[in-house]
Amino acid sequence: MTQTQSSQEATPQKVSIQDPLEGYAFFEGRVVPIAEAKVSIATHALQYGTACFEGIRAYWNPNHEQLYVLKMREHYQRMMHSWNVMRFNLPYSIEDLERITIELLRKHNYRQDVYIRPIAYKASLTVKPRLTGLKDEFAIYTFGMGNYVDIESGLRVCTSSWRRANSNAMPVRAKVTGGYVNSALATEDALASGFDEAIMLTHDGYVSEGSSCNLFILRNGKLATPAPSEDILEGITRNTLIQLVRDEFGMTVEERRIDRTELYASEEMFLCGTGVQVSPVISVDHRPIGSGRPGPFTMKLQALYLAACRGENDKYRHWLTPVYE
Repeated sequence: MTQTQSSQEATPQKVSIQDPLEGYAFFEGRVVPIAEAKVSIATHALQYGTACFEGIRAYWNPNHEQLYVLKMREHYQRMMHSWNVMRFNLPYSIEDLERITIELLRKHNYRQDVYIRPIAYKASLTVKPRLTGLKDEFAIYTFGMGNYVDIESGLRVCTSSWRRANSNAMPVRAKVTGGYVNSALATEDALASGFDEAIMLTHDGYVSEGSSCNLFILRNGKLATPAPSEDILEGITRNTLIQLVRDEFGMTVEERRIDRTELYASEEMFLCGTGVQVSPVISVDHRPIGSGRPGPFTMKLQALYLAACRGENDKYRHWLTPVYE
């Protein structure tokens, strides 16, 4: 092992960890101190990954003295789809989930950017791997979170040897917890090799997505992203950016197959998602993308996106749900 490799492995990427004694959670039908929101070690979801979740961001605007939840309804609509796939039967409507989320955020009285994690899980204490005939539960917890990755300097990514889970083997269009073992394996290998993120290919060898985010490339003046048929999770941020690009740049995004080597020929590339937001990519597999610096189109799009997220563009205020009255 070289000295560089040893150094890389000795300095793992920092991970946001929730303080178990801090704040509150919605758990088993009521708001409780988060330290009381516990499940048994025998819980079905812990044994088999039989849970589904969402990741939602809320952005603090100090000038407005307001916390804005981004695309909350769209996230809960997607969660309802995941519930259907996983055969959940829970007594909550989308309106209920929105109301509970706002109440929980108000109880914390956040004055910073926030990450919101709703999760539905199979709560029965059994070792039978099935979906029906089990107790279903739902919870939400939240915590302060700024930039998940460096969204200014640019990311160095690699093509993963782990292929993206195929939709005939795993419901990739649902955010199922068990499916994220696929993401964790790809991420771990990328970090151990000194990269910031992994790009996953389909079983046919075409570009699918990042380990837990979508991607776009700019090539020959055209913006492209892998089509839904490429086993992607159809991201809320992905769809939002497609709209933003159309509205602000008059461009139509091509949703199509992308070859691995086409990444190397791109002028710009960026990842997007609730966690990574809009993150420029500056190299793939040690090959520079464009100039090897964050691209001008990407950074302009990032600025437009974040301004909209913080309620600074009235044109997109309908994306946001204000928390404080």
